[in-house]
Amino acid sequence: MRILLDACILYPTIMREVILGAAKEDAFKPLWSARILEEWRRAAARHSAEQAEVAGVEIALLRANWPNSEVPPAKEDNLWLPDENDIHVLATAVDTDADAIMTLNLKDFPTRILSKHNIIRRDPDGFLIEFAYENRTAMKRVVANIHQAAEQHSGEPKDVRKLLKRTGLPRLGKLLTA
Repeated sequence: MRILLDACILYPTIMREVILGAAKEDAFKPLWSARILEEWRRAAARHSAEQAEVAGVEIALLRANWPNSEVPPAKEDNLWLPDENDIHVLATAVDTDADAIMTLNLKDFPTRILSKHNIIRRDPDGFLIEFAYENRTAMKRVVANIHQAAEQHSGEPKDVRKLLKRTGLPRLGKLLTA
């Protein structure tokens, strides 16, 4: 399955790491465009200049680690979405024959519009739960690695369920800690 990742999936860090960890476990092939990466950098910059710098480094690492995931700019002709600023995401998905768009932005990617292009909308929590049911060992490994890195980075213990809930993955956290 080829899934185009919206900027809201790539930022914040924990969400991105869990999603890409699942991709490394062959859950799907991730795709994005330079414009989506730029949206991520701008979102980080709204928090602080330091966050923008961190995003720049993370984007460079993403490009290095996933060299075949960045796709060329797409033509936006004859496409419509409720938010015209999201049309480039749909256009990229259409041009790259993506099977799905993963986003948290449900209202701006209506399923009736996406279905006209044979694209489905996936929310990250639902997608990751499905993958965890298919391959619980792999998903637990992904989350354990991210949990360990988060604890090392903060220097203090973190409750994995709370960490995933705060990241927007509450059902995954509940499933993996039950």
